[in-house]
Amino acid sequence: MRKWIRLSVPLIITSIFLSFGFQPKKEVKVPEFLKVNKPTEVLFPKNKILKAKMLMAPPFLGSSYIGFKEALAFKESSGNYFIINTLGYLGKYQFGIGTLQLMGVYDATRFLNDPMLQEQVFHTNIARNKWILRKDIERFVGKNIGGIVITESGMLAAAHLAGAGNVKKYLRSWGAFDVSDSYGTNISHYMKKFSGYDVTHIIMKRNPKV
Repeated sequence: MRKWIRLSVPLIITSIFLSFGFQPKKEVKVPEFLKVNKPTEVLFPKNKILKAKMLMAPPFLGSSYIGFKEALAFKESSGNYFIINTLGYLGKYQFGIGTLQLMGVYDATRFLNDPMLQEQVFHTNIARNKWILRKDIERFVGKNIGGIVITESGMLAAAHLAGAGNVKKYLRSWGAFDVSDSYGTNISHYMKKFSGYDVTHIIMKRNPKV
């Protein structure tokens, strides 16, 4: 009897292990809401700043309003919210103190350290410039001035560079009045560089405040 038990126990254990080894594998299904079917956004870590020299090109976001403002921000500051240039212009979109005060912002330190406020100021300023240039937008969009097809986005970008009043003078002089900023960038350059973006959904406002 003992001999039979000694012989049978190893056989029983072996059969148990084999039964586990040859069980058919169960298919594991991933829930639909967890599947990755398209590219997803990658968020940059908080409190990290990319150095301007590391950026080689602005993000490609098409001809949308987001594409417009990010391309403009890249030209102004390489997209850096916390930068001050040699002339004292502040932030991602390089606003001067005078323009900030027109938008209702009087604390430059708070502005420089608040990315959300900077985005609000940019949007507000675009709405303001669109109001100032409303008649010129109707008159000049689609016209050709010095080989440049005039677009609404080009006008608004140029107004960000040189002020809406100077853009009016440029358009109404048919390009003869083409002022430059302190770094040598002129209105016609911005007219061409930022043409063709869709900014039609921006509602013009007279004297808007943040």
